[in-house]
Formats: sequence, C-alpha cells, structure tokens
Amino acid sequence: MTGAPDIATLSQLRASGHEQKSLRRELRDNLLAKLAAGEDPWPGLHGFEQTVLPQVERALIAGHDIVLLGERGQGKTRLLRTLIGLLDEWTPVIEGSELGEHPYEPITPASVRRAAELGDHLPVAWRHRSERYAEKLATPDTSVADLIGDVDPMKVAEGRHLGDPETIHYGLIPRSHRGIVAINELPDLAERIQVAMLNVMEERDIQIRGYVVRLPLDVLVVASANPEDYTNRGRIITPLKDRFGAEIRTHYPVDLADEIAVIRQEANLAATVPDQIVEIIARFTRHLRESSAVDQRSGVSARFSIAAAETVAAAALHRATIQGEAEAVARVVDLAGAVDVLGGKVEFETGEEGRERAVLDHLLRTATAETAREAFRGLDFRLLVEALAGGVLVMTGDQVSAADVLDALPILGESELYDEVAARVSAASAGERASALELALEGLYLAKRIGKDSDGSRTVYGETP
Repeated sequence: MTGAPDIATLSQLRASGHEQKSLRRELRDNLLAKLAAGEDPWPGLHGFEQTVLPQVERALIAGHDIVLLGERGQGKTRLLRTLIGLLDEWTPVIEGSELGEHPYEPITPASVRRAAELGDHLPVAWRHRSERYAEKLATPDTSVADLIGDVDPMKVAEGRHLGDPETIHYGLIPRSHRGIVAINELPDLAERIQVAMLNVMEERDIQIRGYVVRLPLDVLVVASANPEDYTNRGRIITPLKDRFGAEIRTHYPVDLADEIAVIRQEANLAATVPDQIVEIIARFTRHLRESSAVDQRSGVSARFSIAAAETVAAAALHRATIQGEAEAVARVVDLAGAVDVLGGKVEFETGEEGRERAVLDHLLRTATAETAREAFRGLDFRLLVEALAGGVLVMTGDQVSAADVLDALPILGESELYDEVAARVSAASAGERASALELALEGLYLAKRIGKDSDGSRTVYGETP
C-alpha cells in the first residue's frame, strides 16, 4: 500500500491536475487497464474464469448494478469483495464530510456551505479504497434507517428544526457515496425495505420520511442471493430485481483442479495434508453435489471441503502430539473422523432419513478409490498382495504412528514398490510415505484385492476373507 498523496486543500488538488471520475467510469477504466496489461483482476477466485467472471466484467464495463445468484459456498461474497481492487488506491474527499464527497462536487447542505465559505481553502483528505466498500448482511430486522437513513434526535435536540435536512442521520447506502455497497442474502430483506431502495437504484437519490432530499448519489449496489426456490425465506421484489442491470448465476468449481485450489487457498491447516488426501476431500465433495440422496437445492458449500481439510489436519496433529511424532501428516484413516464431525453440514432429501451415514461412507469410499486408482495407475502391487495373503497384517489407526505403519509393512525383497508409491505422490518424509502407502492399501481393499477389518479405532489390512 502506497502512502496517500500530499495534497491538503482544494487549490492544491486543482493544481495537481486531478481529474474527477464517476465511480462507474473509475471501475471501468481500472478493469480495462488490468485486462490490457494482462493482469488478473480477480485474484483468489477459481473456476469462474470462463463463466462468471466474463459476465461480471461486461456488467462493470456497462456500469450496471449486479446481483449474484447461487447456492451457498460458491464464492459470491469473495467475488464481491474482490471489486475493491478495481477502485483507485486513494481518492480525495472533503475532510470531515459525512458522505465522503469529492471536493469538486459537494452534495450535502453542510458540505455545500463549507465549500462556499472556504473556497480554494476547502480542506481535502484522502480515502483508501478499502474504506470505499461497505457490506451488509440482510436480516429480517434490518430497517430503513440502517440502509437509507432517519431523523437523528440528537441533531434535533441541538436546536435544529425538525424539517432541516441536516437533522438526517444517513444510512449505509448514502454513506457509501462514491463507493460500493454489497448486500448479502438480499431476499432476506423485508419487502418494505427493498421498496426503500428503489429510488437509490434508479434515480440515485434518497427519500427519508417526509423530507425532500435530493442527493445525487454515486454508488454501485451489488448483492448476493440464494435461489428463491431453495430459501423460501423471501424474494427479491420484481421492481428491485428490474433495477439490477446484471443478474449473474454462480456455480461450484467445474474442474477437480479448481476444487483442490480452493481448499488449498482457504483452509488453515494445522498439519501437513498431502495432495492425495486433499484430492479425496475434493472428490468426496463433488460426489455429494451429484448425489440424488443430497438436497441439491441446498448445495454443498465449499466451506464443507475446507472444514474437512482442516479437521483432517487437526486429527493428524492430535495423533502426532500423543505419539510424540516430530511431523504431523494426515492419512486416509483421518478422513472418517472428518465425516463424523461434518456430516451435519449436508442436507439430505426427505426420503433418506436413517441412511445419511451410509451415503456419506459410500461416497467417501468412492472418492478414495478414484484417487488411489488415479495416483497409482500402472503400478504392480502383486508382491504386496501376495505377502498379505500369506498372513502378514498391517495395522493402522487414528492413534497409530507413521513409523509403526511403515514398520508393519511386509518386506518385498528387492522390490522398489514402496519407493514407487511414494514417488507417485512426491512423498519424502516418513509421515508422507506412511500416508501414501496407507492410501495404496485402502485402494487395494476397495478393489477387493486384500481384506480389511476395522473396529473404529484400529484398522488391519490383510488377507481377503
């Protein structure tokens, strides 16, 4: 972040050659400049490159207000917050002005009066772009005063007349003048509150109680909403919906790589979670989104996969602490515990009562089998399968150390199978090798080439029953 310009008065601002731009022109110019320079205007967003982002870019170039529609956990709020990066880093405002008005264009009675009195000596302050973005979660108790404004009894008590426009306390939208205001979960806003936004969205002014206040607001209104057919908590009234120039549908990541990238970017991991474990979580999440047993109107949020990765990492750290391991690395055995904790985040169809855990277990096994098959395709596990068939048992569990797992593996003579398995997933440390080989064992079991016996705390791989 660079420092604010050293300009303190209106005369200095004019002398600097500063050009006043409308908010929409500012966003459009900065977006086009980034695109022309080959810069990514949307850092940290994955899976929207060919679908959502081009629509958002066209809407901004057209100067439209935007509403994003999509199920929970699709990155709607993150996308809205990324708009901050398209604002100028610093913008001049009239120092002390309630609405952050541009020194060239005061709009409130108080600022107009100050500008007339002080002329070129009107003090100028600088506002960072992070201060020009306001966000409001729409709740049923949100009032007109919160968003638009109301009479301020304290200002009336100071001796002003009740009809004086300066007795108004401005709400969030007027205070976002020359900035962006984002309203999350817009359908949850009471219909009468949505009606109060109509003037702001179309005429770009505000109406408060009986006051005749004409403020030429320069504000971009963006909003997010879940599809109405799922929430049933409210709706966007037709006149307000009509005032949004762009209605854009979001979606979950289409490609597995994007799903993995989101987990890696957002998860705060307390231990090492190898790529193959993250891949299982990503595949598991995607299978949940495709399952007929899961209520797809609700969706399966990206927060589910992020929380799953964090839970798996926590299980690994828990084990490493108890067992005295120097390194905490997540393994396949940690995934079941994550399902136990996170199953409640998935909403099932009405007819699936009592089968929830069975559905989760089946989809987790499917994701694990797919990951193992993809990672170890072409490797010959015949010697390992024969050793287990000969009576060797390999025990693992959520409290079995990585060293114990590796020590329990059968000796395969001069075979380099274990090294080949580790190389496939770039496993270097003992913990990572144990994680890779445990995935190989689970993959063999799911392919019905070896057997497995589990009592919840211990899992033993051995001969096929």
